[in-house]
Amino acid sequence: MTSQPEVVRPRSYTVEDGGRLNNFAIEPRMYVDEEARVGFTEYAERLNGRLAMIGFVSLLVLELLTGKGIVALLRALQ
Repeated sequence: MTSQPEVVRPRSYTVEDGGRLNNFAIEPRMYVDEEARVGFTEYAERLNGRLAMIGFVSLLVLELLTGKGIVALLRALQ
């Protein structure tokens, strides 16, 4: 009869010396993102485009709701 190796599964909790359960003792795994996220990268351009679209649509909705453009609304603030 062959013995099968025991499978060791990581626990998401630990027990302290006093027998108290400590759910927060395991730290999350760290990883390094290999994709550069600084400068004129594809990620930066995609994010910039999405934010520009959100701003443009927001201005259109503002104009539709108030009946005034952004310049007229800014003049009314003074």
